[in-house]
Amino acid sequence: MGISLDRILGLHENAVKLRSQRTEILAANIANADTPGYKARDFDFKQALASAQSSSQGAIRLQVTQPGHIATAGGSPGFEMMYSTPMQPSIDGNTVDLHKEKAKFTQNAMEQQVSLTFLDKKLKGLVKVIRGE
Repeated sequence: MGISLDRILGLHENAVKLRSQRTEILAANIANADTPGYKARDFDFKQALASAQSSSQGAIRLQVTQPGHIATAGGSPGFEMMYSTPMQPSIDGNTVDLHKEKAKFTQNAMEQQVSLTFLDKKLKGLVKVIRGE
């Protein structure tokens, strides 16, 4: 009977990948806070993680919704990108609420750190088992 890393690492492997993608999306939102017409984007993390866990390949992909979108290497979509609805609309059409985006960015970073810490401890435990310590 072989050791399955998927079973050992659990959902944290996919969580780290998704958190990294979400970090990029939230950073783009923050960077474009003053760009006229920019629409803030995000995705439902829980739905995306469930989709990644149920996927046989475990590949994480963005959904292509328009013909001009760049297709990802994986092919079919993994989760749906959503646009944020602002509490107070901007005159220039920008939907970024800078305070909310910074809060989401910080929370995402902390949750990614939790997953990385968990993976680190799991892998260190595996090394001890392999060495027979």
